[in-house]
Amino acid sequence: MEEKAPSGPPEQTDLAKLCAAFNAVSARYIVVGGMAIIQQGFLRATEDIDLLLERSRDNQTRVLKALEILPDKSVKELAETDLDEYLVVRVADEIVVDLMLSACGVTYDEVVDDIEIKVIEGVSIPFASAKMLLKMKQTYRDKDIPDRIFLEEKLREETR
Repeated sequence: MEEKAPSGPPEQTDLAKLCAAFNAVSARYIVVGGMAIIQQGFLRATEDIDLLLERSRDNQTRVLKALEILPDKSVKELAETDLDEYLVVRVADEIVVDLMLSACGVTYDEVVDDIEIKVIEGVSIPFASAKMLLKMKQTYRDKDIPDRIFLEEKLREETR
């Protein structure tokens, strides 16, 4: 099968469409990474949509089914156990979606009570809170440094 390159970085419209599909099948997920940082107010680019998923096989099946709304249907190339075997499973379609059962050691069950629901284009979307994102950004990647600085300052301001 010929692999088609993603058409560009995801936009809020892409996120809303994707999350509407997840919500329609009652998938349990949280938007993390760049899209969540942007929702916190830090204007920056992102190349993908990062999702932290609840671990159950039933939920994984729901998420993969919902991803079939993407035009190239590249999610169909994944094996049922890929999420259990790999740290990040990348679905490269018209947009790129990264699926994780753990992000920097943080699981869905640990943070589900610390999400912020935002409505974008009429779709309720669960985003990681600033506190949760800061915990997930404790990496050695240079690209995470500006995110950490922004989140640390935001959290300091909120406690003043």
